[in-house]
Amino acid sequence: MNKLSEEIINSLSPKIKRFFISADYKFISDIEEIRLRVNRPLIVNMNNKDYFFNIKTDKFCDNNQNTYITTREDIEQTFQLICKYSIHSFLDDIKKGFITIKGGHRVGIGGKAIVEKDEIKNIKHISSLNIRVSREIKNCSKNVIKYIIKSQNEIYNTLIISPPQCGKTTLIRDLVRNISTGINEYKFKGIKVAVIDERNEICGSYHGIPQKDVGIRTDAIESCPKDVGIMMLLRSMSPNVIVTDEIGSTKEIESLYSALNGGVSLITSVHGSGIEDIRNRKELNTLLDKELFKRVIVLSCKKGAGTIDKVYDLEEKRCLFIA
Repeated sequence: MNKLSEEIINSLSPKIKRFFISADYKFISDIEEIRLRVNRPLIVNMNNKDYFFNIKTDKFCDNNQNTYITTREDIEQTFQLICKYSIHSFLDDIKKGFITIKGGHRVGIGGKAIVEKDEIKNIKHISSLNIRVSREIKNCSKNVIKYIIKSQNEIYNTLIISPPQCGKTTLIRDLVRNISTGINEYKFKGIKVAVIDERNEICGSYHGIPQKDVGIRTDAIESCPKDVGIMMLLRSMSPNVIVTDEIGSTKEIESLYSALNGGVSLITSVHGSGIEDIRNRKELNTLLDKELFKRVIVLSCKKGAGTIDKVYDLEEKRCLFIA
């Protein structure tokens, strides 16, 4: 079997599964998303570029001629396989709009939302699926970790700014692994890390067990609102560091201050193109308070996902690193 995990390939409808089993090894290994939409072309995405399956050449290519059109049967079969033929068992995940399968891969769901009293109770008539391939890139944080370590057992509060799909979650995961396990190169012994994994992307937990290597001193809570999870783990797990992904609401930002008052360090991220972008957004400008974060990492997609563009020291108001 190629580098696209067996969990993903075996979750596809028999007809679509065949396309991936026979596809070029190198092509398959780089896939980031598989998009299935009823009566629309099957699309795979990698490096922000779409590819289609050509039914005449029996290959994936970057033009949408003679493409395979996803059927409702493909969607239904794939959805049943993802749910292991027990949709009811996955209802709590379905209500949130995604299912995490073994290996930490996340499947987004589109269809008709059943709403009662302003709460989604189910999603029916599934019309689209987005399989996001979860990959670990160990040591992708090696160029930035030295700017985060403050001492042998302490790190700087760090904010990561990144456009969507530029590798911020992959970077955060590797930072968690290194901070939790320790880094001999910097004589950093490793400290307790608590991860609030609201969308289950950092740890990729399956039945509560992280599928990704997030270190030996890491505790995680998945599918929990960040503001609630921060207070829960602060009280129950005595962490040295609290990590979240994609902070956005005022309530979430306020919870970061609560964590700070609890004596822990912070790592989190926000969508944006840079510091000025965050300053110009009223609801996020507070994140650039030097009392909250000392270091800011800005990612860029120009040279591939996970490329570090700049590292700032907010307290000293200077740039520590420029790519």
